[in-house]
Amino acid sequence: MNIALIIAGGSGQRMKQEIPKQFLNVNDKPVIVYTLEAFQTHPDIDKIGVVCLDGWHDILRAYARQYKIDKLDWIVSGGENGQGSIRNGVFEAERRYDGEDIILVHDAIRPLVSQEIISDCIVQCKKYGSAIVVTPCNTVVLRRGEGESSGEVVPRDQLAITQTPQAFSIKKLADAHRRALEKGITNSIASCMLMIELGEDVHFSIGAETNIKLTTQDDLKIFKALLAVRELGER
Repeated sequence: MNIALIIAGGSGQRMKQEIPKQFLNVNDKPVIVYTLEAFQTHPDIDKIGVVCLDGWHDILRAYARQYKIDKLDWIVSGGENGQGSIRNGVFEAERRYDGEDIILVHDAIRPLVSQEIISDCIVQCKKYGSAIVVTPCNTVVLRRGEGESSGEVVPRDQLAITQTPQAFSIKKLADAHRRALEKGITNSIASCMLMIELGEDVHFSIGAETNIKLTTQDDLKIFKALLAVRELGER
């Protein structure tokens, strides 16, 4: 089986909204519903689990009923930070499914993940044991020096910009989280970062510039513009 693990445990302080950003309405639909629909409609996704901010579980279940997200299997609470939230979700998946099943960890606030990205992530994970969605770095990157200055260019052909989903077998990712706890690694903000901190290599899969993460008000404007373009294409 292939399980989507949607991480929706953040409070979204950088968006400067009272409502967590994953629950903001865009065109009369909550952001998290766009994300859930991407995995609901993918033929190779069997189940969906969500790590959700406390106090929003019942609202999320109501949205799932309203928008017919019948692959939603369970909801658990978030942890003390991003790593803790992913760990809670992975351990819940480990309790429910076979360890060799694939788990795709995805940000709830990446609502425009495409079917192609999900498909390639699954294919590469089955082939190589991991799949991290990335895009190439297409801009000049400078390494910060002291203050607001730089004297060093980081070669962009050596860089990959990570996105989600990030896929592993459930057993591999659960074991990694246990090893991290033993080693005192507690603030890895992404699964790929956790693996690398544990000395593991990770394999890439295809991403897209449109697979944006909604962090700021400007990101919301871009999301609305991309939705408008998508709707025009569907007419």
